[in-house]
Amino acid sequence: MSGPPPTGLAPLPAGDPVQRLCRAVLRRRLAGLRHGVIELEEGGCIERFGRLTGHCGLTARVHVRHPRFYRALALGGSIGAGRAYMDGDWSTDDLAQLLCILAANLPDWRGGDRWRARLARPLSTALRWLRDNTAAGSRRNVAAHYDLGNALFELFLDRDLHYSSAYFVPPQADLDQAQRAKADLVCRKLELAADDHLLEIGCGWGGLALHAARHYGCRVTATTVSRQQHALAVQRVQAAGLADRVTVLCEDYRRLRGRYDKLAAVEMLEAVGHRRHGRFLAHCGRLLKPHGLMLLQAITIDERRHGAAAREEDFIQRYVFPGGSLPSLSRLVRLLGRHTQLRVEHCEDLAPHYALTLRHWRGRFMARQAQVRALGYPLRFVRLWEFYLAYCEAGFSARAVAVQQLLLAGPQARRSLAAGDRPALGELPATAGQDAPRAAAG
Repeated sequence: MSGPPPTGLAPLPAGDPVQRLCRAVLRRRLAGLRHGVIELEEGGCIERFGRLTGHCGLTARVHVRHPRFYRALALGGSIGAGRAYMDGDWSTDDLAQLLCILAANLPDWRGGDRWRARLARPLSTALRWLRDNTAAGSRRNVAAHYDLGNALFELFLDRDLHYSSAYFVPPQADLDQAQRAKADLVCRKLELAADDHLLEIGCGWGGLALHAARHYGCRVTATTVSRQQHALAVQRVQAAGLADRVTVLCEDYRRLRGRYDKLAAVEMLEAVGHRRHGRFLAHCGRLLKPHGLMLLQAITIDERRHGAAAREEDFIQRYVFPGGSLPSLSRLVRLLGRHTQLRVEHCEDLAPHYALTLRHWRGRFMARQAQVRALGYPLRFVRLWEFYLAYCEAGFSARAVAVQQLLLAGPQARRSLAAGDRPALGELPATAGQDAPRAAAG
């Protein structure tokens, strides 16, 4: 009968002092783990770090497949961990759970990462400059992710191709139902009516625009700078018979003109870039009529990490969303006050909904990885996306990031407080999903 695996890791081969030093650095870091348990397994030996707490009662095991793993994590942070995972240098039985443990311990590790951040800052600064979100830079950055191929996104998104947080009301809803609920929540918060003209900035493949026109009868102008998204969104509008109500542009937000009754920007602010958040909000204020309403849904970062995140690069920015940047909620509110006349009418955090959305996406993506490979994407790409989706899920689960849905009102907007005037926010009406009459287009 075999006994339990030996504790403590076996010595590394002689002749590689850097790997030995990096393993010592990583073990010292893990020895300070305060929330959750991580087990390192290598060559049949296991070493256990951390403890279960009320803050994090999770356990995860890391299987070290190659000694390069230690160098990557000790020197590269999240970028190194993701790159080593893509290369197959390590694996785990539950990637999201492992990353959630690491996210829960981030506040305790900030000081220890400063030396690494200082070393990496010249490269991060150079990459941020090269990926600056000018009009041309934005198109390049967006194309690097959203133009990977519509067929890829169709494999794991819902039927309406929403690439933002769903809204799981009721909690047992499937992904299609939850994304329709999110689209309807946006429309109801905006109090859309048939005589409204809605502008959507960052429309993706047209899911929200189609929902608003189909169920609320309003006119919609929607825009994206992704050429592949634009082409498919136009096809979907025509196939739905809504070309008289929905116009899809392939235009940068800076070039938009006119005034609109309602405005929606769902998870588009993240792609604007740190230095341009204020200018984006200012332009939205100019595009919205004084009596109008705007729905801004934006991923925000924990207040304590915002300053460092604005200066440094992480795995997502390096490999997934070049040019991306997250504001904190307080900075977002300050920018609204500094650059616009819009006032915050309502704010709702959808972080738990986003964690569940990402779990659905990752499950669907991994279940169809053979189809992903058949589209021509290599195994390293599959592992990149598995890490990306789990990394984001862990961030929302640990509340390292949130997603705020802000309802903003123009300076002349006066919303009624009469009981029964409109459905309660967060409560899906029984009529949701029914088409608005064609005559409602006016």
